[in-house]
Amino acid sequence: MHRIFEFYKLAYQYIQLFPKKDKYTLGKKVDNLILDLIELTFLATYLSKEKKYDVLQKASLKIDLLKILIRLAKEVKALDNKKYIQLQQELQEIGKMIGGWIRSIKLY
Repeated sequence: MHRIFEFYKLAYQYIQLFPKKDKYTLGKKVDNLILDLIELTFLATYLSKEKKYDVLQKASLKIDLLKILIRLAKEVKALDNKKYIQLQQELQEIGKMIGGWIRSIKLY
């Protein structure tokens, strides 16, 4: 969860730099998705293994959607290439962590 917190702080800084027209549309959607991701991972830590799987699958889908929206932010020039790469690399790592968590649950 710490990694997602750090990702949020970084994304929040970058969203503040979005052009005004993008900040309150695309930026807000990205912001809300990251907050949803924090909520889902927090929830997953307290659920039984049976219920945890579904919640982590939802978290994984949110990560995939975030990747798409961050790429879109780059395409519409709300994000420069350096910021885009940094956010995508962080999301890749978070995705690997969630994927590992899902695989560990499936083993039981």
